[in-house]
Amino acid sequence: MNKKHKNKAVTPEEFTKLKTIEPPMNSAGFSALKSVVTQVYKYIKPVDALRLSLKMNQRKGFDCPGCAWPDPDDERSVLGEYCENGIKAIAEEAQKQTIGKDFFSKHAVKELANWTDFELGKSGRLAEPMFLPKGATHYQPITWENAFKKVASHLNALESPNEAVFYTSGRTTNEAAFLYQLFVREYGTSNLPDCSNMCHEASGKALMETLGIGKGSVTLDDLYKAEVVMVVGQNPGTNHPRMLNALEKCKKNGGKIISINPLAEAGLVKFTNPQSPKALFTGGTPIANVFVPVTINGDVALFKAILLKLLEKEEQTNEVFDKAFIEKYTYGYASFISDLKTYSFDECLKASGVSLEIFKKMFDLIVNNNKIIICWAMGLTQHENAVDNIRELVNLLLLKGSIGKEGAGTCPVRGHSNVQGDRTMGIWEAAPQDFLDKIEAKYGFKPTKKHGYSVIDAIKAMYDKKAMVFLGLGGNFISAVPDTLYSAQALANCNLTVHVSTKLNRSHLVNGKEAIILPCLGRTEKDFQKTGVQVQSVENSMGIVSSTKGILKPCSDKLLSEVAVVCGIAHETLKGRSNVNWLSYKDDYSLVRNDIEEIVSGFSDYNKRLQQPNGFYLPNGARIRQFHTKTGKANFSLNKLPDWQLKEGELIMMTIRSHDQFNTTIYGLNDRYRGIFNERRIIFMNGQDMKVRNLDEQQVVNLKSHYKGTTRIANNFKVVGYDIPKNCCATYFPEANVLVPLDSFAHTAKTPASKSVIVTVEIAS
Repeated sequence: MNKKHKNKAVTPEEFTKLKTIEPPMNSAGFSALKSVVTQVYKYIKPVDALRLSLKMNQRKGFDCPGCAWPDPDDERSVLGEYCENGIKAIAEEAQKQTIGKDFFSKHAVKELANWTDFELGKSGRLAEPMFLPKGATHYQPITWENAFKKVASHLNALESPNEAVFYTSGRTTNEAAFLYQLFVREYGTSNLPDCSNMCHEASGKALMETLGIGKGSVTLDDLYKAEVVMVVGQNPGTNHPRMLNALEKCKKNGGKIISINPLAEAGLVKFTNPQSPKALFTGGTPIANVFVPVTINGDVALFKAILLKLLEKEEQTNEVFDKAFIEKYTYGYASFISDLKTYSFDECLKASGVSLEIFKKMFDLIVNNNKIIICWAMGLTQHENAVDNIRELVNLLLLKGSIGKEGAGTCPVRGHSNVQGDRTMGIWEAAPQDFLDKIEAKYGFKPTKKHGYSVIDAIKAMYDKKAMVFLGLGGNFISAVPDTLYSAQALANCNLTVHVSTKLNRSHLVNGKEAIILPCLGRTEKDFQKTGVQVQSVENSMGIVSSTKGILKPCSDKLLSEVAVVCGIAHETLKGRSNVNWLSYKDDYSLVRNDIEEIVSGFSDYNKRLQQPNGFYLPNGARIRQFHTKTGKANFSLNKLPDWQLKEGELIMMTIRSHDQFNTTIYGLNDRYRGIFNERRIIFMNGQDMKVRNLDEQQVVNLKSHYKGTTRIANNFKVVGYDIPKNCCATYFPEANVLVPLDSFAHTAKTPASKSVIVTVEIAS
């Protein structure tokens, strides 16, 4: 069954030895401790691991390079504010081994493409700049000076600045992100696609329209005080493990948790805090009061069913809706109610796939409480109707008056550690005009008003040879984007592809005619510049800006910070025509923050406030019931049920992460919370769906996706029977990204619909 893949962008199709067990009904605990010890022993020097664990997410420490979950304002654990996946993240970044000219002279690009993503990531930290000349088989060393000149030469040779694409990953700090977008705008384009385009863009669009701010409205303290927390389309135990601490505290304060997701995730069943000796020996805390197994993309239908029952109860008792809030703070209530009444409760419930018995348990918690928080992640945002998903959640909160008060509100849970901060800093292909006006006033050049490429648009532009240079600041672009083969050809069409990275990844192997890898400092490493070790800053999921400062000696003396890389490229590219003194910024990052203070709202006294132990909160209108919408109020919205039907033999597939994974970074081959070990090329299927297709456990199948007459194929997946709704299935990304159509994305947001891909399953020959 083993196959070598035929394209460098596609993960190898070979199998390892799959082992499955019954999924556990408890998370963290001793298994998390064991995983942490294993990661430390294998990949980090023990003394470094201890130092890092005590400084991660601590005051005057460094921000975890993993997720964007906030740190407590009050007390923090003396053992460190970290989780299992946080340790995995620093083990990946602070690993002992480095790779440079010797490694790349030994291994050709073609050979490396046959390595798994896990093997690539664990090969070592990138230690020096590398260059792949046209027609070459191996990367070779290049000096920083020549690398900057090479990038500048390609950029300045383009007929138009719009022929360049400047991508950004969510791990980039505020300082680097601000300078990056400033460089791109002075260069002359708005082509600033970023990872927001692929995850929470739909959240931003929906929240801006309905509440006037594209961010969540709650704080950690609100989560502790909520009466009900609804966790929708999200798996905190794997993707944001420290969130379980907040949910546990909510439960102990009397709050109720509702989990709405196609899969029952262990972290929302029970949580054993591994940093609590008492919890380790008493078995932990049950989390979800009710688990609601909604069918994939059945969320609008489910929430319409909830809204219909709330309306029915309101008409009976006149005590369900917060009428004072609705009257004073909202717009569109009458139209919303009129539209809602055109739907049938029975039809909506059927479309959701949820039983009446489970629905009633969930509904009883919602109808009888008014302090409600709704949390969500990519299970809601990666559908064609993703914006509708979010707007329907907001409708529920508005009816209950659960916006802008203690213990209530919206909580989109961001992925990467500074993805929200990057957007705040101007990493946006569609930045508002007032932001551009401030740049013009400060720097004396006029940024283009024309919106640039989002990720989807950028891929199409490169494929059509309308964009010829790609520069990625962090991330693993090819493994994150949809339609892998199409996207790979898009990158191959470029004259130059450049990646600023800490570790080797698949994007370095899917290159343009020429390619450059620029190795940068990690979040854990000291950033030495002329004025001393630099402090940087990040923004978390709840709008708190805090400092981050590395503590380890850099793994190589040939690394530059992201700030220095951006300044170097900008200085060389814009030499003789820039209004900005680029080289001054890399010597002293406080100068960057002085500029941010003038350009970005909410950053007054930036350098001073950054020294506060807990950082500072950015302004948030929705948090105080100031809604900066076109109507000046919070807007109800009208949302339709998704318009798709499965044909005979078809399934709806969602791509998911394993527990040994963060975004595209693969920490290992296990997904222990789902009972999967030593394999990633699997498809989770309902037992009845397996039976009608005559499929056995671990049978090898090929997957085909079908969209607007185009068929895409992914070979060699093993079937695993799982408790997932009928007609649904799940696969890991990036292995299944090849099946996700580029043209299937959220309306108005262009977030790829990676959670609703129609597929068929065929036995492999």
